[in-house]
Amino acid sequence: MSSTLYRLGLSAARSPWKVLGTWFAIILLAAAGALTLGKGLDDAFSIPGTESQEGLDSLATRFPQLGGTGGQIIFVSEDDSPITAHEDQIIKAMDRAREVEGVETATNPFDKDMPGEKSEDGTAIIANIQLDPELDVVPKETLNGLTDIVDDTTHTSNGLHAYIGGQVTMTPEMGMSIMEVLGVIAALIVLSIVFRAVRSAFIPIVTAITGIIVSMIVMFMGTSIFTISSATPTLALMLGLAVGIDYSLFIVSRHLDQLRSGLDPYESIARATATSGSAVIFAGLTVVIALVGLLITGIPFITVMGVVSAVAVACNVLAALTLLPAILGLFGEKIRPKRQRQRTAQQASDPSTRAARTPLLERWVRAAIRFPLVTIIVVTVGLGAVAIPFKDLELALPDQGTEDPGSYGREAYDIVAEKFGAGHNATIMLTADIINTKDPLGVMDELERDVLAIDGVDSVQIATPNMGADMGVVVLRPTEGPTSELTKNVVDTLRTDAPQWEKDLGISDIKVTGATAVAIDIADRLDKALLPFTIFVVGLSLVLLAMVFRSIWVPLKAAVGFLLSAGAAFGVTSMVFTYGWGADLLQAKATGPVIPFLPIMTLGVLFGLAMDYEVFLVTRMREEYMHTRDPRQAIIKGFTASAPVVIAAAAIMIFIFAGFIPGSKYMIQPIALSLAVGVFVDAFVVRMTLVPAVLALLGDRAWRFPAVLDRLLPHLDVEGEGLGIALEHREWTAANGASALRLRDVEIPRVSGRGTLGPLSGALAPGSITLLASEDADARASVLALFSARLEPSTGTLFVHDRQVPGETGAAQAHVELYPEGRGGTCGQALVRERDTRIVVIASLSDLLEAGDTALDRLELLASHGTTIVIGVDALTEGFAERLRDPARVEVLPLAHLVTDHTDPLPLHTDAEAYA
Repeated sequence: MSSTLYRLGLSAARSPWKVLGTWFAIILLAAAGALTLGKGLDDAFSIPGTESQEGLDSLATRFPQLGGTGGQIIFVSEDDSPITAHEDQIIKAMDRAREVEGVETATNPFDKDMPGEKSEDGTAIIANIQLDPELDVVPKETLNGLTDIVDDTTHTSNGLHAYIGGQVTMTPEMGMSIMEVLGVIAALIVLSIVFRAVRSAFIPIVTAITGIIVSMIVMFMGTSIFTISSATPTLALMLGLAVGIDYSLFIVSRHLDQLRSGLDPYESIARATATSGSAVIFAGLTVVIALVGLLITGIPFITVMGVVSAVAVACNVLAALTLLPAILGLFGEKIRPKRQRQRTAQQASDPSTRAARTPLLERWVRAAIRFPLVTIIVVTVGLGAVAIPFKDLELALPDQGTEDPGSYGREAYDIVAEKFGAGHNATIMLTADIINTKDPLGVMDELERDVLAIDGVDSVQIATPNMGADMGVVVLRPTEGPTSELTKNVVDTLRTDAPQWEKDLGISDIKVTGATAVAIDIADRLDKALLPFTIFVVGLSLVLLAMVFRSIWVPLKAAVGFLLSAGAAFGVTSMVFTYGWGADLLQAKATGPVIPFLPIMTLGVLFGLAMDYEVFLVTRMREEYMHTRDPRQAIIKGFTASAPVVIAAAAIMIFIFAGFIPGSKYMIQPIALSLAVGVFVDAFVVRMTLVPAVLALLGDRAWRFPAVLDRLLPHLDVEGEGLGIALEHREWTAANGASALRLRDVEIPRVSGRGTLGPLSGALAPGSITLLASEDADARASVLALFSARLEPSTGTLFVHDRQVPGETGAAQAHVELYPEGRGGTCGQALVRERDTRIVVIASLSDLLEAGDTALDRLELLASHGTTIVIGVDALTEGFAERLRDPARVEVLPLAHLVTDHTDPLPLHTDAEAYA
């Protein structure tokens, strides 16, 4: 992969305007699609397959008066006079509401047949509004018309205050504030300090914003297919901005380091893209997988939220790998101030002028590993204590009680709770099929009495059949609010008693529904999905890190550290939103239950970020260990080399996430806080303190890996190790000429599974015809499979026309045509049709000879045009070379002679005794 990224980075750097033009065209085309197809955001939550959702769907078709979008206007007497004293003003207001476009019904609360609910003290009354059931969303004109009536009533009526609440006021809007901009400014300051140049600092910001623009446009285009909530773009913006800046930071930081060492700008960009770009792909892929893993919840709006956020991350990965190298290519050496460029030239001529490394980080890591067991205990116990409040964290969907103070919905919610009780904001509906009953009214009366007898039920607002008398509905109010445990118990009791009611009353298909029941069902489903998702995330981290580091202990301590970070993040979130500690300071919209998908979302995002920091820190430690075999020095040197970038990346993440806490919607605030805390704890406490201590305690054992797992798990190159091999091959080619096939210390498993072959080294030139001779059929088949890139080396590297195997196996296979043994005459027919293949591997010389002279002529013609021919043979077949026009072209390669110094070509022999 690193070789591909090297070529990608070099191409983008040398052709920057093409890349910039492509991104600009993508933005224009996507924007046109979004404007044409986009339908806007929608905060309607649904949860298919649950009882509550089925009940709502049934209401919409069989009892439309109670289905669809509704709302309430609450009239309150401000001077504590009876609300009846304002009857005329209220009736006029409702008459006006009835005339608003989109309003289906607006009831007169003083109607004797359908009276509105009146507060116990008689100072407030509720009038209900129902919108046209055909409306998918609340039109802006409808909402403005209703709010104008409410405002006019409040301002012109003496002593009467009107409020409007319910679904009509829940319009989807992105909650943003100046704090997000301040977060970006803070990130810019951090980048300026790290890069020691303001000009360089702007580049990651521009790259991240471009990726965000593309992802946001794609999201709005997706509203034509999916229902996307208003919280989704805010979350995607937050994640995309944070990872976009961080990913660009990694690449630009590596590029600047290489420029300071005197590397050519284009070459530096290509190498930075190949090395740090590999880590960016790994980090981005882990975040994307975790976010897409939200499919586990089975809840559409959460799945869409995860997918949209994953798209934002993917767009920023793509921007970091293509747009960023193009921008860096435009600047060239000018990315650095003139003084830095002059300093580089001076350091190149006089190495003694190079600045000494600050000892601060070295003192930090030495302190962490001085008494590793003590460090481990202190960190583990401390983070465990911080996580304790997590047990009190309550989960529930946000309602209007969590909206911005002063908003229409929040004011209506608060006044209803004050005048009518908290339960009036937690309406629950019970639906039943009553088509088989002979006395629908009597059945509904009896059902009402049974419902009122349940502990936690305050009142029943309606208990009535629909117009067709085939469905009955009971609308009840619990004594407490929608997120109360008692309200949840009411829903559970209703569902528990439903079978007995169906039996006793002769009714069927009882369902508990309504917004409160839907919210409870969503929270329950998310609660059940949390454990499987955690297992998925932790399991994925174990496998990925085992593949990267070839170690058992490194993945285990990384997974444990990740869980400690997540626990601390949830604990602090509970302190703020459950206990209220610091809620005012953070401008929390409310305290109480937080969004149900917070644990899953935080786990998914934090997982990707944690693995990112783990890779950057531990990879350098592993490199040092492989060179020195000194575990302690490897930790110190690896830490001091990689920690500065991790510190900067974590600081940027924290500032970005923290910037989304004060001004965002309540749904986003706890997620932003948990991510900010999680990143801080994971980077500074877990990765930079706990991880070095654990590795120091384990010593050499940290880097041991069972041989069985080493064979089973593929290798992942996340730090661009393959680039060094590619650069070595480039130098070798410059010195020795082009090769069609080159083996570099290759060992391969036999195709039979019995043992290995190697090490094999050497090269075959383009246009050569080679007989691979061996009486060992298994060994011969194994090497031919290697030459055709159908068998990957277990160690070492195969180059097929400069494509690495492993690493670029697919591209290498595209250069090779393999003719298995036993093809006979069909081998010749295929050769006649052969056009552009650069390497032809024929498993059996007998098949070729059987094909006749036409095939031999074609084979020789292909070789004359540069195609490399490799043919397997167990014993020399006399007359083969003589049947060619150029017999000298044929050379014999005894398999036993493959082991040689990798700087020399493979020894090729035409003498039959060489392999006899």
